[in-house]
Amino acid sequence: MVRNVVAVLIAISAIGMLGIPLGDPRFLAVSVALEISYIVLAILSVKKVKYVLIPNIVIASIVITGNTFSPTHLGIILALNPIYNAIILITGGYILQVLLIVTSILAHKNMKQAITRDNM
Repeated sequence: MVRNVVAVLIAISAIGMLGIPLGDPRFLAVSVALEISYIVLAILSVKKVKYVLIPNIVIASIVITGNTFSPTHLGIILALNPIYNAIILITGGYILQVLLIVTSILAHKNMKQAITRDNM
């Protein structure tokens, strides 16, 4: 399950790196910081997955909320114009974020089950 979380984090970083040059230059620093946070979370997930599951869920939820309330993002997504930006936003801003939430929850559930089995 840890591999799934790491794979999703890497995919989010890859899509984000493709999307950064397309974004508004005013938000370049925020975009780069967010992508670095996903890379750090991926590295930490390999070593100490239990410490990054909650931050994964929180950050993914914030990204989904931010994308939903951004008029610029909504305009691009609803109009599919430019199509490349829309695909990046939908894939990285929604699909992979939801996948990160789901894989983090499943990893947490599996960890709890493993702890319960070990204590029996």
